Amino acid sequence: MRVVVIGAGVAGLTCALELAERGASVEVLERAHELGAAGCSWFAGGMLAPWCELESATPLIAQLGAESISWWRERFAATVANGTLVVAHARDLAELQQFARRTGEFQELGGGELAALEPELQGRFSRALYFASEAHLDPRAALAALVRRLAELGVSIRFGIEGQASLTKGQVAIDCRGLAAREVLGDLRGVKGEMLLLRLPELSLRRPVRVLHPRLPVYVVPRGDGVYMVGASMIESDEGTRISARSMLELLSAAYALHPAFGEAQILEIGTGVRAAFPDNLPRIRRIGDTLYVNGLYRHGFLLAPALARRAAQMLLSGRHFPEVMDEDSRQRRLA
Repeated sequence: MRVVVIGAGVAGLTCALELAERGASVEVLERAHELGAAGCSWFAGGMLAPWCELESATPLIAQLGAESISWWRERFAATVANGTLVVAHARDLAELQQFARRTGEFQELGGGELAALEPELQGRFSRALYFASEAHLDPRAALAALVRRLAELGVSIRFGIEGQASLTKGQVAIDCRGLAAREVLGDLRGVKGEMLLLRLPELSLRRPVRVLHPRLPVYVVPRGDGVYMVGASMIESDEGTRISARSMLELLSAAYALHPAFGEAQILEIGTGVRAAFPDNLPRIRRIGDTLYVNGLYRHGFLLAPALARRAAQMLLSGRHFPEVMDEDSRQRRLA
């Protein structure tokens, strides 16, 4: 089977790798001029946190995400599997209790136990939730690793190419363009996310820390070498070119509240991206003509992409159906 994967974000690259590993002839087309030049994968948090996501997502997200952790650990050696911490300041402990009721697979920690895991947080929080089975990764390093692995398997990635105009007879396509596919998938919407990269070599956190707040929960993710990613915002907007002053203030304030040392951090980068989401915030694999659309990963791109890629490959190569991620009418269609 000759497959063209359109889009070199995390969804497209994981689909390409799943197909190539199963023996398909694969080519990846990307309209941007280089890896990460366009698309929300470049600005992702990289948290593989299926059980934390149960706080606001359905069990399907946790199920798919749990599958994906082992996929990343097998294919990206720099995946860090030492869990996630969730904390709240004294005035927001009710938020921590609510988070615990909605999620699972965690341990409740007291202040001393928290300090044993993250000494830098000693004395700052009296309680925490520890999701020991979760993981995280550096999205940019992970994308680069996928590209290298695809090259080893003989998969070419052509940049600066509009994929939909480049299909030839006999090719089957997997469209992973995110919001750019809205011309076909009319029920997609954009959800803007904003992030900061900060350098603070004086602070040493080993795992992602989520700080709960009634209005804007924030996560701080270590990227190594004293670099931290700070993010959280989810804004219903297709405009992804700039961060608002309000978001910048809130992200910096939350990081400072986690640890005052962030007040001395160097701002390395300010980034924004627009994630594609369906009305129910659940992913879809849709068949339309000779194209399989993998889309709607919302804010769970790195968490969900491997599980969706595995299903997309099996749908193409063996005709399997996966009702949990397919629309009813899409299950009845077969690709040529």
